[in-house]
Amino acid sequence: MKKFFKLGCLGFIGLIVLIIVIAVVGGGEDTPTNSSEKAANTTKEGNKEEAKKEDDGVSREFKSALTKAYTYAETMHMSKKGIYNQLISEHGEGFPEDAAQYAMDNIEFDWKANALKKAETYAETMSMSNSAIYEQLISEHGEQFTEEEAQYAVDNLE
Repeated sequence: MKKFFKLGCLGFIGLIVLIIVIAVVGGGEDTPTNSSEKAANTTKEGNKEEAKKEDDGVSREFKSALTKAYTYAETMHMSKKGIYNQLISEHGEGFPEDAAQYAMDNIEFDWKANALKKAETYAETMSMSNSAIYEQLISEHGEQFTEEEAQYAVDNLE
């Protein structure tokens, strides 16, 4: 089991690196492209932090953390706790804890469905038993789903 966790963790890290590379390569489309657009984002007093806030009072960084959280939930079927840890990790996204917490407080997602998708992956690609899948789903070194989410996933495997 320890060997599986080591291999699983390495594979997980590899997937994270791949997603980061894809995000970096394809992520520049929403940035301002000319100096007049960039100038519109600053205030006369030069307070860049205030300039990053929009009408709703949420900073760009907080919104970026929320966008990344949705990306991880939708594409990698990660757990809420796993996403939070990825957002704050210095080896991941490097967001401040308050930005990551904002993302977790504002993301609306079906975590049980994500647990089920992860369980299906483990069942299909690694031929794991239900108990091994459950342990991997709740493991602090694995997927970090809640016990309820993991149980739902195991109960609904085909």
